[in-house]
Amino acid sequence: MSKILIRGAKVLGGEVQDVLIDGETVAATARQGEIDWSGTGLSAEGATVIEADGQILLPGLVDLHTHLREPGREDSETVLTGTRAAASGGYTSVFAMANTHPVADTAGVVEQVYRLGQEHGYCDVQPIGAVTVGLEGRKLAELGAMHDSAAGVTVFSDDGKCVDDAVIMRRALEYVKAFGGVVAQHAQEPRLTEGAQMNEGVVSAELGLGGWPAVAEESIIARDVLLAEHVGSRVHICHLSTAGSVEIVRWAKSRGIDVTAEVTPHHLLLTDELVRSYNPVYKVNPPLRTEKDVLALREALADGTIDIVATDHAPHPHEDKDCEWAAAAMGMVGLETALSVVQQTMVETGLLDWAGVADRMSFAPARIGRAKGHGRPVSAGEPANLTLVDPAYRGVVDPADFASRSRNTPYEGRELPGRVTHTFLRGRATVVDGKLA
Repeated sequence: MSKILIRGAKVLGGEVQDVLIDGETVAATARQGEIDWSGTGLSAEGATVIEADGQILLPGLVDLHTHLREPGREDSETVLTGTRAAASGGYTSVFAMANTHPVADTAGVVEQVYRLGQEHGYCDVQPIGAVTVGLEGRKLAELGAMHDSAAGVTVFSDDGKCVDDAVIMRRALEYVKAFGGVVAQHAQEPRLTEGAQMNEGVVSAELGLGGWPAVAEESIIARDVLLAEHVGSRVHICHLSTAGSVEIVRWAKSRGIDVTAEVTPHHLLLTDELVRSYNPVYKVNPPLRTEKDVLALREALADGTIDIVATDHAPHPHEDKDCEWAAAAMGMVGLETALSVVQQTMVETGLLDWAGVADRMSFAPARIGRAKGHGRPVSAGEPANLTLVDPAYRGVVDPADFASRSRNTPYEGRELPGRVTHTFLRGRATVVDGKLA
């Protein structure tokens, strides 16, 4: 079994420590130079030494919202390329959304995705099962069979589409309650967003593009938290994007409703003003909102109203994005830039410290999705799923450097802080000195 000694890292941004990895687990941690080997049976002899020089050591990041596209859209992404991108971004576990072709609405499809993740080994892949057959919103999918499969599905979502039928949503919440699962809702009232192209507001009016009103998201969230309260089940809100949505979730939590919510990095940084360029790279679902919304989302992430950051990594081939705005696909890649955007918007603004980042990007998503072995403390006896980050680094985003198969990033040419220098999956380095191992 290999040994790795990480010397001089700031664990969760705190005190400088040495961390010994022995095989798949963290064997020992102590203040720098103070590991006492006597009587432990441990030794750093023969270990590969990584001089961290004050870099930040975090638990491996967990993404509750990733699109890996396989099976069916391997021209956009595959489990291999997507997990390589995840490792590059510091992730050791990702939850793969169900809107594949065929849809992941059966035990067979979720097991296929799960085994592909095991085979490629850059990070763990936990499939998310569809709520309804074919994402059509009419009939519940095989929720129990997917949970009982080898993939052990705990999260169900029709993401990309909203479960807009209240009766179907209620039944799904009732069904997953039996085994402690959670329904992750893509909150978008379809009738209110017909023909919508961007956020409804001043910019959409000036550009003459169909507006996507905030109430289309907020009305579904309000309905679903009340359904979750009625049923006594868990509901998770995907990619929350408006100040009004924040207030609804805050109210629901104050009532003791079992609701959690996520925000994407791009909704923490970008606004609808960017759409004035008509560059389809900024076309996303839900749409980029206003500066007021962005600031509300940051505050909500800081105070815990929003529980986690999730990437909504949505890769598309060149031809689906490099076209006129109306025809372009919605979505952005995000796995390889997420931590940098969070550092810029939350850490460098003083809204979160690195321990807070560890909570929002590792501990909490692992807890919501029940990702075994992930989101664990950096301490002896825990699985060695770890991420080492150089926060002093500054670099310009070049999509040509991405491990993802797709390049549809909104950050091309933008300088972002921070760089993942090492990622460890159960003690094995998947990223070394900023490059895939």
